[in-house]
Amino acid sequence: MTRYGVVLFFTNSSVMRAEKLLKEAGYSTKLIPTPREFSSDCGVVLRFDWTDCEQVKLILDTAHLEIDTIHQM
Repeated sequence: MTRYGVVLFFTNSSVMRAEKLLKEAGYSTKLIPTPREFSSDCGVVLRFDWTDCEQVKLILDTAHLEIDTIHQM
């Protein structure tokens, strides 16, 4: 069973930029509605394969994208 992570953002523009950056870097991502157990200002989260978590964090940090939190699902 594949484990996923979700990144919560403060703005829609940040989540869209993050999706573009990660896809350009070759990572599989998907925008999904924010799961009920989490709260997000923009209502959409970025889902990714949990095994890529460290690389995802590095890409987002390098791009200076402000994230809210990252959760494993």
